Amino acid sequence: MAMMEPKNQPQRTQLTRATYERLRQELEDLTTRGRAEIAHAIEAARALGDLSENGDYHAAKDSQGKMESRIRHLSALLRNAEIVDDAGAGSVVTTGSTVALRYEGDDEDEIQRFFVGSIEERPEGLPVVSPSAPLGQALIGRGEGETVEYEAPGGTLRVEIVQVGSA
Repeated sequence: MAMMEPKNQPQRTQLTRATYERLRQELEDLTTRGRAEIAHAIEAARALGDLSENGDYHAAKDSQGKMESRIRHLSALLRNAEIVDDAGAGSVVTTGSTVALRYEGDDEDEIQRFFVGSIEERPEGLPVVSPSAPLGQALIGRGEGETVEYEAPGGTLRVEIVQVGSA
């Protein structure tokens, strides 16, 4: 009988070493300096008096909630991270690659660009394709000039890999 993986197993997020270190430093900053600054802001707002109509107090508490949410997100992300090579350059799609794709049926000049990897690594302005998504799985390990198929909610789609590069 084959062993099955537990269903509630957290999904591994592939990150380059540089992104992992940047996120680790952000987490450390939030848990030290960030928490101290928010605590000071809340304390200063409390000193202003009536909390029920104190905008500074409510704004500081809202900021605290957002920061704690980011801390939880980063902690989980880093705990489940898998470090991958930063080898996004070349003619084969890997985590960290940017890809130019042409969907079957589109005009020759209708090319869409994507970043293959984690949203935390996304270059500005590029949509992200997770390596674990159907399109990401179809692209990983494939090269320029190849056509791949993947299952989308609307059916099977075919795309040509026009170009592979680094972010």
